[in-house]
Amino acid sequence: MVSVVGLAISAIGCLTGCATIRVAQARSTEALLAAAGFEKQRIDAADIEGVDVTAPYRLVSRSRNGALQYSYADPEGCRCVYIGGAKEYAQYRRLAAERRLDEERWRAAEDVWDRDSWGLWD
Repeated sequence: MVSVVGLAISAIGCLTGCATIRVAQARSTEALLAAAGFEKQRIDAADIEGVDVTAPYRLVSRSRNGALQYSYADPEGCRCVYIGGAKEYAQYRRLAAERRLDEERWRAAEDVWDRDSWGLWD
């Protein structure tokens, strides 16, 4: 019985952790989309016909009126969808690449700092 309770608590903890990570990732993505010029619309707005809200937390492309349209739906957090075109998507990709480089530089700096700091204790 104790192991079943422990397993249940562990499962709840994992699911909560995964949900927390998804929320953080969604906020990060949404910040990049907004900075790139994507337009934010409420999901319950009548204007979002043709937007794929069935693929939440994924940037989806489709052709609309002969042009590519990109959408990113967050039905749980902001209950909104971000919509942009090719120009906004290119800007989003550039910003995302810059963020990845910044994170890699930060991790590399932390590794050097950790290595240098622990050198004193060897």
